[in-house]
Amino acid sequence: MPQEVETIFDVKGMNCASCVAHVEKAVRAIPGVSDVRVNLASERAIVRLDSDRATSQAVIAAIDQAGYSGTVAGSGHEHAHPHDSADLWFRRAVAGVVLWLPMELTHWIMHIRMPGMDHAWMDWSAFVTSTIAIIYVGRGFYASAWHALKRGTSNMDTLIALGATVAWGYSLIIFFGHVAGLWGPPKAIYFMEANGLLALISLGHWLEARARRMAGDAIHQLMQLAPSVALRIDESGTPHEIPLSEVEKSDRLLVLPGQRVPVDGVVEAGQSAVDESMMTGEPIPQTRTVGDSVVGGTLNVDGRLTIRATRIGSESALAQIVKLVESAQSSKPPVQQLADRIASIFVPVVLCIALLTAAGWWAWGASHSWELARTGAAIANAACSVLIIACPCALGLALPAALMVGTGMGAKRGILIRDADALQMAERIEFVVLDKTGTVTAGKPTVEKIIPENGLSEGNILQLAASAEQFSAHPLAKAVVARARADGIKLLEPESFNSEAGLGVVARINGTTVLAGSEALLAINGMTSSNDSPNGTIVHIAQQMNGAYQRLGAITFSDPAKSDSAQAIAQLHRMNLQTVLLSGDTQAAAEAVATAVGIDAVHGGVKPDGKAAFIRSLQEQGRVAMVGDGINDAPALAVADLGIAIGSGSDVARETGGIVLVGSSLHGVAVAIALSRATMRTIRQNLFLAFFYNVAAIPLAALGLLNPLIAAAAMALSDVAVIGNALRLRRARIDPRK
Repeated sequence: MPQEVETIFDVKGMNCASCVAHVEKAVRAIPGVSDVRVNLASERAIVRLDSDRATSQAVIAAIDQAGYSGTVAGSGHEHAHPHDSADLWFRRAVAGVVLWLPMELTHWIMHIRMPGMDHAWMDWSAFVTSTIAIIYVGRGFYASAWHALKRGTSNMDTLIALGATVAWGYSLIIFFGHVAGLWGPPKAIYFMEANGLLALISLGHWLEARARRMAGDAIHQLMQLAPSVALRIDESGTPHEIPLSEVEKSDRLLVLPGQRVPVDGVVEAGQSAVDESMMTGEPIPQTRTVGDSVVGGTLNVDGRLTIRATRIGSESALAQIVKLVESAQSSKPPVQQLADRIASIFVPVVLCIALLTAAGWWAWGASHSWELARTGAAIANAACSVLIIACPCALGLALPAALMVGTGMGAKRGILIRDADALQMAERIEFVVLDKTGTVTAGKPTVEKIIPENGLSEGNILQLAASAEQFSAHPLAKAVVARARADGIKLLEPESFNSEAGLGVVARINGTTVLAGSEALLAINGMTSSNDSPNGTIVHIAQQMNGAYQRLGAITFSDPAKSDSAQAIAQLHRMNLQTVLLSGDTQAAAEAVATAVGIDAVHGGVKPDGKAAFIRSLQEQGRVAMVGDGINDAPALAVADLGIAIGSGSDVARETGGIVLVGSSLHGVAVAIALSRATMRTIRQNLFLAFFYNVAAIPLAALGLLNPLIAAAAMALSDVAVIGNALRLRRARIDPRK
């Protein structure tokens, strides 16, 4: 079997959707690469490859040969904040504006106050400043366009370089032809327009780079949660400060009040309130004491903790969360894949449109007997405007920018969205099916009552039940064992043990078979239902005697609903979602919980495989989200249109849902759906803006209704508008509790 690995690469030099297409095509051509996803907004590529056939160096070489710069991204804690790109564009923008704006203002002032006068010195000044701008400000565009040309491809910089060259080159010919006496004074030269378009596009790229950085702030904040150092306790019990990179598994670490937990671990000594809000979205600090797990990056509030490191580096929950969010940001729903295909042919199409525009104006000028200078000016104005305004960068940023902000917002609230498909599906959900134990309830049942039969004592029943269930991972089994140990009851060692999924356990103790489970387990073994069985969550105890089973008693449990479950269910109802409780517990127990929290429909006594069948039947009525713990409910989570797994931060890697809620609150379900609705709405707005902009602007430019300077400003504005609209998501009200 091939060993596939997923590697993240930083890709520099991309500036439009066609660049994304070029990088993906180059990497996908490598033998052994099964998938590649490139994100323009984050400037990253996630590549899945067969490590026996392809290497990271081969991917980097392919990216470099495509004309871009590729490097393997560092781990989650080492990823640098992207200042470099913004700083570079800022320097170019400042130089461009200084070279262009004073000349432009002087030109208009003189044109208004002294119309008709010949200002030859202005033309010379415009020539000098625009030439400097072409060399300094435009060199990045020209270098990128040249690299693309050598590969036989094109990109956004191809259009900008051609636009600036057409404006500057036409002006050069017209101006020096006049100086040489070949023709009269030119009616229009575009030195300042060439300078201005480079300045404005550079300014737009700087604003865009800043907006990208803001869009990725949530991920950056997550990556900065882990401290750079840790206090390791040596064999003598003395703590020493070491770099975080030197921490190893099983190291004992000291965490003082006010410090962040350096790595995932288990508390060995001490007790403290730990603020996990940045990981789970739950604002109230949780008490952590001996035996409890703690997650790296959380804040130790008021106590002194000694922990044993269990997960470090890329294995930590924080690193897994960062990787999960980055993967989601690079995923693409069908609508973005369509946009990328369009963008991949967009630049060549625009070049053809520009040529047709030039030919059209030439024919128009000839048919109307225009002089050469007038025809040339019209061609330069229209063709240059088409080249500039048609750049498809807004199209490439429309979805990634919104996806970065949306997934980042989710990560800050403990909502981890695995991919764009899950985000898109969450918006369409009509039914929310919820598991009971651990989802709606606290998931920590306690023994409420022991009901002995046939003359046995409560202690006899508890000993048999706990002995039979001591190796089971079921919450009810753990509650029985915990009660027995708390009462000081000695557990018997079973000679055999078998867990029946959804039913209970069968164990052989002291030569006889003991059953501990539901009435269905008893029925399978030939026992009839008792007419006086108590209501609620019950474990029945039976023992084989003389070849037949005899009921010995029952144990009832209490597992109250979480304090905020009723409020969370009401929130789902306000979103016009129907709720269903699906539980393996008895119908009576499930109905009691559903009534307490206001769930619409109840189905109890459903085994794990039956849950998947129920989801399939409900899907005939609409799209279904299944909410469970990600382990016991894995079949139902996989079958549902959307699986939402509730778990702790340390269990992120094991969750199976399309959306993972790091915290335990059911509020996360409504918040995740509200976030998906807001994000998808923003994505649609962005795609409309990008498509509408290009569709409407190209004809205006071809008809000569725009000049290159206005086209440059409009193109830069379209990028900023798309990212600015995405940033509006940060102010969206997706959690009514806040």
